[in-house]
Amino acid sequence: MNKKLLKKLLKRLRRVLPKQRILTDPGELQLYDADGLSLHRSAPAGVALVTTTQEVQGVVRALREHGVPFVPRGAGTGLSGGAVPQNGAWLVDVNRMRGVEIHARDRYAIVEPGVINLELDQAAAQHGLRFAPDPSSQKACTVGGNVAENSGGPHCFLHGMTTRHVLGVSVVLPDGELVELGGPPGSAVTDDWRGLFVGSEGTLGIATRAIVSLVPRPAEVRTVLATFASLRDSCETVAAIIQSGVRPAALEILDRLTIRAVEASRYRAGYPQDAAAVLLIEQEGASFEIAEDAPVIDAACRDHGAITVEEATDPKARQRLWQGRKGAFGAMGRINTDLYVLDGVVPRTKLADVIEEVQEIGRRYDLQLSNVFHAGDGNLHPNISFDANDAELTARVEAAGHEILQLCVAAGGTLSGEHGIGLEKKEFMPLVFNDADLATQRAVRQAIDPAGLANPGKIFPTGRGCTEAGHRTQQHAARTAQILDDPTA
Repeated sequence: MNKKLLKKLLKRLRRVLPKQRILTDPGELQLYDADGLSLHRSAPAGVALVTTTQEVQGVVRALREHGVPFVPRGAGTGLSGGAVPQNGAWLVDVNRMRGVEIHARDRYAIVEPGVINLELDQAAAQHGLRFAPDPSSQKACTVGGNVAENSGGPHCFLHGMTTRHVLGVSVVLPDGELVELGGPPGSAVTDDWRGLFVGSEGTLGIATRAIVSLVPRPAEVRTVLATFASLRDSCETVAAIIQSGVRPAALEILDRLTIRAVEASRYRAGYPQDAAAVLLIEQEGASFEIAEDAPVIDAACRDHGAITVEEATDPKARQRLWQGRKGAFGAMGRINTDLYVLDGVVPRTKLADVIEEVQEIGRRYDLQLSNVFHAGDGNLHPNISFDANDAELTARVEAAGHEILQLCVAAGGTLSGEHGIGLEKKEFMPLVFNDADLATQRAVRQAIDPAGLANPGKIFPTGRGCTEAGHRTQQHAARTAQILDDPTA
């Protein structure tokens, strides 16, 4: 941005915000150059620290008047580069917007976008309620970010993704207009514009308020840790549990490298370090439901090679088991300085075969690759630990990541379960959507944001590398099909 334009823009922004909440110092801007995915870095041209819907409107209008793109940002915990500014964009930081209203009688809450996920759940708990979506970054991620990415979490296997729990959203559109999409329980809603907005990754506007449903806290909870001598056995146990007709609240798997990282960290949970994998299973419901389903779950574990099946005996023991799972990504910092957390989905029937191929990809590229994932959803999270200062290693990390995403699609899955597309996966969108699908999606975005100012450069492929990616995918799909048909191939 040239000095003349910047001077005009700052003059306009100071009519909306106090000077101290407009950041342009290069050192300060560098703090905003990445989200949780360190592979993509780009500092914003400026940052506007907003506290109200009216300020968001004023900032967006000022940026639009000067043709400056913008990116909404909350806690910056996203894992697809969605909050990384492109094309000289400014960040609109909503982290200070933290209002919460609990409407316990009607089981919903009105929350501002900077509210921390866990803090919302804790506020609801005072009324015997809960906000069910619980990402692993629950202690840090914001509700606004959850809405933007349609976030998941361990208990979304039973309760569904964020979109199921969002009743309405107040959105500042790219021209500064405020619109209400959906509403509280009982609202008259026709077209589901709320559904269109949730998961749009900041490309259709900025959410300044969300109306979210709350569910009763379970009457009883049973948490079990099963240990296995092979990762395949743990995956096949998950398929068997689901096939039995039982529906646990959560089914989470951690492999050996993850277990050892967790047990060497402040998140240690007492997982056996000689196990190839552990399966964390949680049931929720009435006492009779849990008692009826527990033997079925335990039998499925033992029938598929579980070495031990340990039940948490009290809330403290349950918290300890979950501490390891929730802290797994943080524990990876003990392995190396950077972490690439992938996010892909495969059919549960292909879970064991795909996981073995993911491990083979890691070995072939000579990488430290671990796995911790939402097994019930078939939502994989291969984690590659690396040093981003090593260019050759980083290139191998990216190549392996691309191959893993291609593997997921070739196995009948898709590119993302909860992290979004952002910068990370946009060139791979043609693997899932044809030209007509992408044209329709672009047309919707163009209709709402004709100037292309809302989070530019995200989701849609630019064409760079698409042909090459498609060629690699055809080759890899053939190899994947062979492996899935015959694991000894």
